[in-house]
Amino acid sequence: IEWMFWASLFMKFSLCVTPPCGNVSVFQCGDTLPCSCRHGECMDSIIFTSDTVLSDVHIYTPNCSHLMVRLNGHGQPVFVSKFKILHNSTAHSKGDVEHLSNEETRDDDLIHQIGGSGATVSAKDEPRSDILLDADGDLDVTRRSDGNLHSDQDDEWREKVYPTIISKGEDFFNEDREEDCSEIKIEHTMGTALEDVGKQVWRGAFLLADYILNYSDLFRDHTVLELGAGTGMTSIVTATVAKTIYCTDVGEDLLNMCERNVIANKHIYGTTGSEIKVRDLDWLKDEFCTDTKNPYCWSEEETAQLHDQTDVLLAADVFYDDDLTDAFFQTIYRVLSHLRNPSTVYLSVEKRLNFTLRKLDVTCDAYDHFRQCLDELANMRDGRTSFVVVPVKLAFPQFLFYERVEQLELWKIIVEPHTAMKRLL
Repeated sequence: IEWMFWASLFMKFSLCVTPPCGNVSVFQCGDTLPCSCRHGECMDSIIFTSDTVLSDVHIYTPNCSHLMVRLNGHGQPVFVSKFKILHNSTAHSKGDVEHLSNEETRDDDLIHQIGGSGATVSAKDEPRSDILLDADGDLDVTRRSDGNLHSDQDDEWREKVYPTIISKGEDFFNEDREEDCSEIKIEHTMGTALEDVGKQVWRGAFLLADYILNYSDLFRDHTVLELGAGTGMTSIVTATVAKTIYCTDVGEDLLNMCERNVIANKHIYGTTGSEIKVRDLDWLKDEFCTDTKNPYCWSEEETAQLHDQTDVLLAADVFYDDDLTDAFFQTIYRVLSHLRNPSTVYLSVEKRLNFTLRKLDVTCDAYDHFRQCLDELANMRDGRTSFVVVPVKLAFPQFLFYERVEQLELWKIIVEPHTAMKRLL
């Protein structure tokens, strides 16, 4: 029970900032930058608390890719990370990138592989012989001392997670700068409270983006609605093939960040003539936001276009709270019932295991609730729409570097009007 308890706390932390002046502050939700220092050493350690969550994507991103650029409207530090889209000749299968989870992989090796083309991956075939078990057969983990945790020796496998702070006034999104058409730059936060996890980048977004890049013909020239888009990562990739993308979420601060990412990555999709529209879509409300005071409101023309032309819906890793999951399925059912064309819904989800004191066991309640809602949708008989739910095999190559763990899943929902299904039969 002890190791599961600490494992459950490992993913929850806040950034501890130690400025050169010696004053120590902790970045939590709503905190502001503790000092005006612009040096990388301002963030040289982390501590773990129970009220913040960090995405695995940011944990394994090399430190040189963490660039702090500003504070958002809530006083949270905002970072920029770069993600490389691999070309067909360098895309890797799942087996090729399993080394990303190997603790003997160095960050500088990842930097070389992400920045280079045609990089090869080597895996160690020999099983480890230094694994120790105690008398009961449990894994006996040798903990490093505090001195080793702060060691700067070259044989340390992983650097500490801290960002590089860009000097004040330096514009990372410089339109005059020559851009790499295969490099996506994403603004995001790190170590947020649960209600702000949309401001981080998650593996589910990479998985869905990989699927779109592999099966681009399924999305080419289509009108797409993404729900819970967060930082906009998946929408940006979708825009490389789709015609129009409605990139939706809720919260002005999050939508501001999302729109900045959309603008900053026009070099990725701009030549295709695609358009990304960042819009407010609250799953807890029955109607689209039409309040003109909201900069992300819907116009009547956009609502009509959505209903007349949309035939693809996306959602990446948005199933972590039961109430929000219920609201999501109610929202897509409401949206789908107004669409003129048959449509397809693609959902990525990560099955997260958590140790709970209530059950004294490792459970995945959020995932179980998602599957329950998925089954209810598949069994729905409303006389108007037919829903066919099928899992998608993850046998396609990776165009983005991330750890495609076994807990990642992709689901497809085929939606047909009931009358159309009768004609087919």
